[in-house]
Amino acid sequence: MKQPGFFDVEERLARLSGLGDQLEAFSRTVDFEVFRPDLEKALAYSDRIKGGRPPFDPVLMFKILVIQTLNNLSDERTEYLINDRLSFMRFLGLGLSDRVPDAKTVWLFRERLTQAGAIERLFDRFDATLRNAGYLPMSGQILDATLVAAPKQRNTNGEKADLRAGRIPEGWEDKPVKLSHKDRHARWTLKFTKAKRQEDGTFPTTDLAIPFFGYKSHISIDRKFRLIRKWKATDAAASDGARLREGLLDKTNTASTVWADTAYRSKANEDFMDKEGFVSKVHRKKPHLKPMPRHIQRSNAGKSVIRSRVEHVFADQKSQTGLFIRTVGITRATMRIGLANIVYNMRRFLFLERLNASA
Repeated sequence: MKQPGFFDVEERLARLSGLGDQLEAFSRTVDFEVFRPDLEKALAYSDRIKGGRPPFDPVLMFKILVIQTLNNLSDERTEYLINDRLSFMRFLGLGLSDRVPDAKTVWLFRERLTQAGAIERLFDRFDATLRNAGYLPMSGQILDATLVAAPKQRNTNGEKADLRAGRIPEGWEDKPVKLSHKDRHARWTLKFTKAKRQEDGTFPTTDLAIPFFGYKSHISIDRKFRLIRKWKATDAAASDGARLREGLLDKTNTASTVWADTAYRSKANEDFMDKEGFVSKVHRKKPHLKPMPRHIQRSNAGKSVIRSRVEHVFADQKSQTGLFIRTVGITRATMRIGLANIVYNMRRFLFLERLNASA
């Protein structure tokens, strides 16, 4: 077997390009250098007067987080695949002889950004890039939320009650290792889903309620380009409707219309939107113990044609990137959900650019 040479690697990379390397498309379309000022501010590295090995380039490390999010990888798996895949190395600008960050370095980098609360600034930075490229929020906005699973916690009823009250259960503080592995922010909730058709062709009279543990991702997308413009992360038991009044509406949208499902229909929300100049297209609820009036049925059906577009965002995040919380605590969960939202917008940006190029 002959010794592989430089041109052998170039030929392999050219073949990967021909097969459609998504990361190469990312490199061509997304200017990752725009993130550098926010990354350097959040990391606040010292000037290394005392010496020591220099840190890895922050943009390179951020691109590693993008790879992680795109492929739903653990830190250890990320380290292995960067060493293993030429497409990953090309995206990061690394050669075969270059030093590759290990799993601990990736964890420390992400943790430093998390503790600095940098994910909101990074999201806003890329949103500004989208606006500069001509993708302004237009035609109104659509709100929704989805549950994001986290590793289940095995707690007693008493411990659950303490956690809901914001207290640390008795005995946990004496065991710091146990405390560090206990997620005190994720919550249980019930996920309702339509009951399946039975063998005789009939449907059960009640829907299914499935226990769910984790967090919730709340987003607002613009109707025109379906890009995420506002977002928020909460525990799974948090109310969807209350988040509407907590900065989830985008006032820069060129249209004032707001679409959302019945979870967002309340007098407080309707008054808030009216006061802020928004036009509500929120679904109306069925009257209690009464049939749904036909005119409301038709109205809700018309709204659903537009509102359902937000479901495509969640489907993309869960099917393409496997959105799941591996970490402990709301701060790290916010970082994970924020990265997923940035990566979704990057993938959507690539699609829109291809669409414009072929038009």
